Amino acid sequence: MIKQCKKGSRSAFNELVLQYQDQVVNFAYSMLSDREDAYDAAQEVFIKVYKNIGSFEEKSSFNTWLYKICSNVCKDILRKRRVRSNVISIDTGDYDDEALDIEDDRYTPEGALEQSEAQKRVRAAMSVIKDEYREIITYCDIQQKSYEETAAILQCPVGTVKSRLNRARMALKRRLEEQGENI
Repeated sequence: MIKQCKKGSRSAFNELVLQYQDQVVNFAYSMLSDREDAYDAAQEVFIKVYKNIGSFEEKSSFNTWLYKICSNVCKDILRKRRVRSNVISIDTGDYDDEALDIEDDRYTPEGALEQSEAQKRVRAAMSVIKDEYREIITYCDIQQKSYEETAAILQCPVGTVKSRLNRARMALKRRLEEQGENI
């Protein structure tokens, strides 16, 4: 499919988008904590992929290349947010929980509500930690990428991924504790 995209096949590119769009939107949402920004980021990611697919050298996997583009787009959006305002509100109710919740009949409505509230608190905490911490937690804990995959995307050693992830988890834990969460 990548080879067909490189030759300019729009149908192959459409298939590529369909195959990866949910992953890209979910990754962007994890980084940006805003559903609309995540959709905008995904659109920008696929525009960049379309324009630059010819330069993809296939030295790494397509996934690695795609996530690197997505990460860079999200970082740009976060940078632009900071320019607009140095204050990030953690009290916004701008979360579309239904899109992320996976229906599971083992949970009661009360349990689902509790889980949804916990997700909101974690997203709020994620939105105020450093971008590099949010990124590493998103790759390793949310997207469940291996250390090796994450290292390839970030272009750093596996040991760096492990140490950053540890620092990121500690920062997230501190933030949750500041919010009064029992960890």
